[in-house]
Amino acid sequence: MIRFARVTALAMGCLLAGGGISAAKTVLKFHHDLPEDSAQHVAAEKFRDLVAERTKGKIEVRIFPNNALGDDVQAAQQMQFGAIEGGIIPTAKLSNFQPTMQLPDLPFLFPSAKVAHKFLDSEVGDEMLASLSKIGLKGVTFWESGFKQFTCNNPVNKPGDFKGRKVRVMESPLIIEQFRALGSTPAPIAFSETYTALQQRVVDCQENPLVSIVKMKFHEVQTHTIISNHAYLGYALVFSKRWFDALDPETQKILVDAAREVTVFQREETARREDGYIAVIKASATTLTTLPADSRGAFEAATRPVHEKFKSSIGAELLEKTYKKIKQLNGS
Repeated sequence: MIRFARVTALAMGCLLAGGGISAAKTVLKFHHDLPEDSAQHVAAEKFRDLVAERTKGKIEVRIFPNNALGDDVQAAQQMQFGAIEGGIIPTAKLSNFQPTMQLPDLPFLFPSAKVAHKFLDSEVGDEMLASLSKIGLKGVTFWESGFKQFTCNNPVNKPGDFKGRKVRVMESPLIIEQFRALGSTPAPIAFSETYTALQQRVVDCQENPLVSIVKMKFHEVQTHTIISNHAYLGYALVFSKRWFDALDPETQKILVDAAREVTVFQREETARREDGYIAVIKASATTLTTLPADSRGAFEAATRPVHEKFKSSIGAELLEKTYKKIKQLNGS
């Protein structure tokens, strides 16, 4: 049985503040966890404008960046009750509600961004999104922050370089296990508190995509930034199912179509900005390196048991289907 969290005071406040339907228009509060100068926010603005145009102002999308309505888990809980109407949530955070959503977070799963995108837009990705209806969310499409990289206070060239290190991680069982497999001690710390934890040497390392590393200035309080592309950080764009189901079919179609149209733009914008993030890191005091190609196999071997450990919670059939699909896409 799915357990739903209690409505928080913030959620109730959002409901009472007129965040739902009025006689003139419907307000769609849109949550995300990054700053206004991120690819996610720019894409959300494009989504907002498309929806306003196509509904002739019937739907007003109000964007709340930087976790303004609560962190990702709190926002997902509020969506279950309809207190927040939509937004993007990292798949790792959604795995706390629906274990199937852990799948994209498996280490060394996707060989390239091209394969990741094709996979997430395939029938397998659609199956994952559909599973969210069980927890009161309407899954629509996948946005991204891109591949994750390591930052540490020590060089990283082989799996053993993580041994004995304390690593900040998301509140995700799978990601916690990934770093245990590398011999480190994972420490779940809120995204907003990560900079301070790194600065005060509470932890030695962390992982995040380039956009998060630069925007949150993690590289400024770490001696080494390592381009590893070891795992993918995807976001599911979701709506509150309770709210979405109350809309007329025409409006539902407009919202879904607009979100999926903007997906291509959001991914291209993420890729376009990465060269700039690399330049920022190079200009800083941190040492920028790339994970040696001959070490990648050792990392894959060290973290492969994570795939096996989470096979049952993700779904053995889904995981086998995923391996076959990725092999097919990588060869096409």
